[in-house]
Amino acid sequence: MTRLAILTIFLTLALAAQSFAAEHVGHDGGEGTYGLTNDKVVTNAGFLIIGGLPLLIFILSLIQWRLDKRKEDRKKAAKARAGAPVWRGGW
Repeated sequence: MTRLAILTIFLTLALAAQSFAAEHVGHDGGEGTYGLTNDKVVTNAGFLIIGGLPLLIFILSLIQWRLDKRKEDRKKAAKARAGAPVWRGGW
């Protein structure tokens, strides 16, 4: 089992560089789906991440706050129903 794992890892590492570097018909040579990238593209992507993560955290925090508020309202309503004279007693 160990030999098979070591052989698999070795072959994967040995053949990966060749497959990524190959430039033949139908292969982009590692260019990617966006195309060629330069410093401006990478910088703009970094700025999107820097701006997007706090925005995502803010939106998710607002959603959590609203859900907590609804939960507290449900608890208050259940407590009010439990103390109401209409709901006390049995038959």
